[in-house]
This record gives sequence, C-alpha cells and structure tokens, in this order.
Amino acid sequence: MSLFTSPPSHLCVLRLSAIGDVCHTISVVQAIQNHWPQTKITWITGKIEAQLIGDLPNINVIVFDKSQGLKGMKAVWKQLKGTKFDVLLHMQAALRSSVLSLGIQAKYKVGFSKNRTREGQWWFTNRHLPNTTAMHVLDNMAEFAKYIGVPFSHPTWNIPLPNESVDYAKGITQGRKCVVISAAASKDSRNWLVERYAAIADYASSLGLHVILCGSPAEREKQLAHKIESLCEQPVTNVVGETSLKQLTAVLREATVVISPDSGPAHLATTQMTPVIGLYAHSDPRRTGPYNDFDNVVSVYQQHVEEQKGQSVESLTWGTRAKGDNLMAAITIEQVQEKLDKALKNLS
Repeated sequence: MSLFTSPPSHLCVLRLSAIGDVCHTISVVQAIQNHWPQTKITWITGKIEAQLIGDLPNINVIVFDKSQGLKGMKAVWKQLKGTKFDVLLHMQAALRSSVLSLGIQAKYKVGFSKNRTREGQWWFTNRHLPNTTAMHVLDNMAEFAKYIGVPFSHPTWNIPLPNESVDYAKGITQGRKCVVISAAASKDSRNWLVERYAAIADYASSLGLHVILCGSPAEREKQLAHKIESLCEQPVTNVVGETSLKQLTAVLREATVVISPDSGPAHLATTQMTPVIGLYAHSDPRRTGPYNDFDNVVSVYQQHVEEQKGQSVESLTWGTRAKGDNLMAAITIEQVQEKLDKALKNLS
C-alpha cells in the first residue's frame, strides 16, 4: 500500500550529489510533479549541483555548502525553520546527509531499503523502502516515487537550458556531427588510457566527425585533456574547464554521440537523449551505466570482478566493485570503434 492515498502538501528531497545521481533524481522528482502538480517540493542539494537544478520549474532549491561542515548545516536548518514537511525523501545514503536530515522536520522520513542502505541511514529514517531487486541506481531512486504513491515506468527529463547556453553549444558544434569525449571519471584509475582516447578521437575524425573534449575545471581533468589533445593527429576542440553545467549540458545535447567512463557528463548526456558509449571496468554498468544505452557499453567489469572474487557476477552483493589501477587497460580501441560504428549506424 502506498504511503499517501492523496497528494501531500509539501515534500522535501534530500540529494546533495553527485551530478550523475542528481540526474537520476531529477527524473523521479519530475515524475512526482507530473502526478501531483499541486504538491510543493523543496530540494536540498550541493553547490555545484544547484547550478543544474536551481531553475527547475516549481522546485524550491536550498543549497548546502559541505565545505562549511556544521556551519553549512545550520544555515540550511535556519532556512527551514518553521517548515514541517509531510515527507522527507532521504535519497542519499551518506552519513553527512543523515546528520543534515536531523534538522529537517517531517512526519515521515523515508530511506532506502535494508538491502540498499549504508552508513547507518536506517537509524535516521522512520520509513523504509521494501527490499528490492532493482539493479540500476535510477531504478532504486524510482522506488521512492512508487513508495509514496507515484507511478514510475521510464525516466524522462525536462532541464531548462538558457538561450546563452544553447548559443554557446551551437557555436562550438557549428552544425557539425560531433563526438564529445568526457575522458575523466571521479578517480583517475577509472579513466581509459590517454593514447587510446587520442586514437578513438582520430578514428572519429576519419569518419567525418568533429571531436570535442569536455570536463570540469579540476586541474587533473585539464591536464588529461591536454595530454589527449597533444597525441591527436587531427584537430579537436578542448572546452575542459570552460563550461558551466548548463553550457556543458547544451553541448552534450548538440552532440551526435558521447564517449565516457562512469562520469557525470555521461548521465547528463542521457538526460538530453544523446547516445552514450560507456567505458566500464570497476563498477557494474547494469548499476551505474548510461540508462538508455546499455547496448553501447564496453565493459570489462565482469571478467575482473569474477577473477577477483572467485564467484559469478550474479552472486555478488549489489554495488561490488572491482579493484585495481590498471583495469581499464583491458578495454581495446577496436571495442570502442565497434560501438561507435554501431551507434552512428543506428542514428543514420
């Protein structure tokens, strides 16, 4: 039975980070809005993530600055003083988020199921999702909507893009067919090899595609892009560190196809319905892969994790990662070329 049989007056969403998970959450929140348009929604999120969701229609966004620690939490609590929600959707199973939730007044505080929760979230919530066999992170997020009484079948997104961001993207792509390479994952060990990124960039150029490198302003990402660019025989456009989140989203929307390891831009591209070729070795792409493009994934996760754990991937605990600094080397240039050819053929 659903938690609500009629629309609640005001609900709160707690999802601070990261960009990919926030993309998943957007689809769930907008499903709630579509089903209950009269319900007020407040979303507590991080500073960077607020750049993406700050102008989502009819959502009150409150920013938590994690760099300020307890001071940042008190600032959020001050903004919420006197507000009592019908329900808090505690959609981030991290201790920092759980501590932050202590200052949020809500009749119901809903957390993940027992077989998906971690870091003690169970103790900070008074309602829990039923145990689930849902594999993908987005499908686990969708369980929150279903639990409170909102149907959810397949994700859709409506992320407003200002004209300035659209114009920027069109200025970069210039009407050309483009491959966007988002080379950096959250950890360097999850990046593909520099020389192979360069090789696939040159291969894309040989097919008549323009290549764009994208990424965050982090110094390690800028250095990675510079190394790739220096190895490319054909010209590429390097906008790593030069785009706002909305500009990046617009570039990904204009792209013909995106190549990326498990990263925020891969999931941003999914929100724009742009095909993504995902490169995976450490995490199960069935759990964290580009939601609309499982067929485009190049994965060596299964072979690595089964060798390390000595058991089949089907018998492993949800969220099990393969460990090692050189796992991505098992992904070959030929495998990615094949996926690129397939993706282009499907678009023709």
